[in-house]
Amino acid sequence: MGVGVDDGQPVAHDAPPGWVLLASGALLPADPPRRIVYRLSVHPCIGRDVPGCRTGRPVGSLPNWGRNGHWMPTIGINFGWRLPDARSGGRAWQADRMRVVVIGAGIAGAAAAWHLAEHASVDIIEQEAHPGAHATGRSAALHTETSGAPVVSALAAASRPFLAEPPTGFTDHALLSRRGLLWIARAAERHLLEDKAAAAEAHGVEVHRLDSSQCCDLVGVLHPEAAAGGVHEPGAMNIDVDGLLQGFLRGARHRGAELHVDAGITAVTERDGGWRVQAGDLHWDCDVVVNAAGAWCDPVATLAGIAPLGLRPLRRSVFVFPPPEGVDALGWPMVWDIGNRFYFEPEGPMLLVSPVDETPSEPCDARPEVEDIALGVEELEAATTLQVRGVRRTWAGLRTFAPDDVPAAGFDPDHPGFFWLAGQGGYGIKTSPALGRLCAALILDREPPLQPDDVAALDPARFRPSS
Repeated sequence: MGVGVDDGQPVAHDAPPGWVLLASGALLPADPPRRIVYRLSVHPCIGRDVPGCRTGRPVGSLPNWGRNGHWMPTIGINFGWRLPDARSGGRAWQADRMRVVVIGAGIAGAAAAWHLAEHASVDIIEQEAHPGAHATGRSAALHTETSGAPVVSALAAASRPFLAEPPTGFTDHALLSRRGLLWIARAAERHLLEDKAAAAEAHGVEVHRLDSSQCCDLVGVLHPEAAAGGVHEPGAMNIDVDGLLQGFLRGARHRGAELHVDAGITAVTERDGGWRVQAGDLHWDCDVVVNAAGAWCDPVATLAGIAPLGLRPLRRSVFVFPPPEGVDALGWPMVWDIGNRFYFEPEGPMLLVSPVDETPSEPCDARPEVEDIALGVEELEAATTLQVRGVRRTWAGLRTFAPDDVPAAGFDPDHPGFFWLAGQGGYGIKTSPALGRLCAALILDREPPLQPDDVAALDPARFRPSS
C-alpha cells in the first residue's frame, strides 16, 4: 500500500466493490462503491517558537514535541471515505454531519471551529503559514467589561466563565492573570469617567471612582493633571492569547476539524444548495461558509458575489521599552487615557505603550509608522514621569470595525449558508468564547448564549435595508 508523504495530496485506492473500508479495518457495505482516502503526514516543525507546522497543526499539539524545544518527528495517517469524484483537500466528509468551512484561523475562526466541530464536519482555511498571524497575534488582550458597545460588554461577560475555567483538557495553565484597568481623564473630561462608571455599574461590573491622588498612588508615575480622576476596574484580566488560540485549534482538531494553512481563498461559489470554497487547485464543498477572515471579510464576501458590509480595518501601533531603573511596574494596572491619547501596561519586564491610533488601512500585513510611535512616546512622557530612552520593539495590527462599531455575527439575509463573523474591532479575543458559541448555536439551530436583543444587535441584516 503506497502513500504520499506530506505532498498535500491524498492517495486513494478502491475498496472492494460494494464495500467501504473504515479506519478500524472494518468493511461496511456501500452503494455506490467509494474510494478509500488516506494520507501519511510528517510534521517538520523546527524551533520552540514556530507557531505551526506545514500541516497546520499547532506545535503544542504534537505528541513528540519535547518540552526542551527540540524537534522529534511525528507521523500521522488520516483515513476516511468519499464519493469517487470528490476532491476537497484531503477532507473526508461524514454524510450525517453538517459540513462547515471556516475561512480564517484567527481567534474568531478558531473559536467558531471549536464549538462547531462537536456536531459538524469542519475545515478551517487559513491564507497564512500559521494561525493568528494578523490581529490575533498582535493584540494586547485584556478582558475588560468597561470597553466597547453594550453588546460587546455582554459578550465579554458571557465569555468570562470560559476564560476563567476552561473545559478539561483545553489548556494546562490559566488563561487569565490579574491586571486591572485604570481609566484616567484630564479635568475637562471627567464627565466621561462618570459615564464609564455608570455604564459599568448598570451591567454589574465592579468599578471604583478615584480622585487624582488615588490614581497617582495606584500608578506613581502619573502626573496629577493627566489623571484628574479615574475609574478603576480591578477585575480586568490579561488573557493568554496564544494559549487560548492553541486551545481552540487543538480542541477543534481533536473533535475532527482540519486546519489548512497557506491556502489563500481564490473562489467562493454557491452550488447545489451549498457552497464551494476554492484555494488554488483545492476545494471544499460545504453546507455553510463562516466568513471569519478578519480584515479580509469584505473581500471574501465580494469574491462570493455578496455585498460587503462596509467594514473598516484600522491600524493600531504598539511599542515596548524598559522602564527606568528603580521603577517597579509589575503591579500596575493597564492605564488608559479616556480621551484615547495613549494606554500603557506592564509587559513582562517591559512597558507596552500604544498611541491608540486608528488609521484607515487596506487589509494587509500591518506595520507601524514612525510618526505614530513618536506620538505615543510624546503622549506618554507628557502624562507621566517616564522617559523613553530606547524603544525595544514595535508592531501594528488591524482592528476591523463594522459601520456601527458592533460586531456582525449571523447569516447573510440574501445568501443562505453564508455566515458573517466579522468586525470584532479589537474586542475579538475577550469575546471569542461567546461569539464562537453564538456562531455554532445559530448554525446548528441551538439556544444562543445571549439575550434576544443582543443576538439581534449582532445580526448583519441590519446593514441590508431591503431585508
